[in-house]
Amino acid sequence: MTAPAALLLARYDAAGRLRLIARTTPLLTPVRRDLARHLHPAGPEHPWKGSRFGAGCGTRSELEYQCVRPDLVAEFLADSAIDDGVYRHPVRFLRLRSDLTPEDVPPLTDEV
Repeated sequence: MTAPAALLLARYDAAGRLRLIARTTPLLTPVRRDLARHLHPAGPEHPWKGSRFGAGCGTRSELEYQCVRPDLVAEFLADSAIDDGVYRHPVRFLRLRSDLTPEDVPPLTDEV
């Protein structure tokens, strides 16, 4: 949490479930430090607690991650390759959007 290497990004769907939509490319050191000031550990009620995510394409290893409170909105740059609502390639984190809350982001739909 003090220097996150990458982020798992999510959106809520129409049913209110937190759905993984992307993984970022590795974060630069200054970005890691800045993000660490805004991330707070999630409690045991986090919907991803105990979930498993693959470490990447072509590997069987699991990604190590720490759940944080899903109360931030991130702006990112992505290509258009999307499979089942998930960006196929890692996205580039641009910045946190302190002017938005997760409730301001439209729910994830099947069309994304």
